[in-house]
Amino acid sequence: MHVVITGANRGIGATLAAHYTARGDTVTGTTRAPGATQLDVTDPAQIANFASALNAPVDLLICNAGVYLDREDTLGDGYEPHKWAETFAVNVTGVFLTIEALLPHLRAAKTPKIAIISSTMASQDHAPGGSYIYRASKAAALNLGRNLSVDLKPDGIAIGIYHPGWVRTDMGTDAAEISVDESAAGLTACFDHLNIASTGSFLNYDGSTHVW
Repeated sequence: MHVVITGANRGIGATLAAHYTARGDTVTGTTRAPGATQLDVTDPAQIANFASALNAPVDLLICNAGVYLDREDTLGDGYEPHKWAETFAVNVTGVFLTIEALLPHLRAAKTPKIAIISSTMASQDHAPGGSYIYRASKAAALNLGRNLSVDLKPDGIAIGIYHPGWVRTDMGTDAAEISVDESAAGLTACFDHLNIASTGSFLNYDGSTHVW
């Protein structure tokens, strides 16, 4: 199986890449920084070049690249417009452009799948305030995945949207509830079970259905 993972240089992305590599899958992991496979998902030209350079079907695309720029912001003293633009460029537009560019490679696979990493912070029922930019971007990513699941179902491409848990990473902080290994193991199992019948689902890393 060929797995493409965006944002695979650290945290959940790096651990997912390690899990798939360990079980014998072929992994193409990307990073914004210059290095192994450079891909800035906010750069349409880089996305196009990345897609054209791939010479194999993509069985699983994991849209993991993301930013959280407004963690410390407060109303009246934060949430600058540039943070909105930068966050949506990565967390929403970048997801869409990556999926769109890789559609020919996904259509060439036997049972293609797309996994979009969203968050519990996308949920309208779990809305404690704050982090307005990040929450809005992850809600948009959830909506994007739901709508793409409808349009891509005739192609046999299954899409799942996932909350990876509150994970001990640079983004999640050391105060988080679970390790990257726990998250990656749960997500891998979720991705394995994703199929066209469950396309459009929003799940927790443990496989349970997430409240919208």
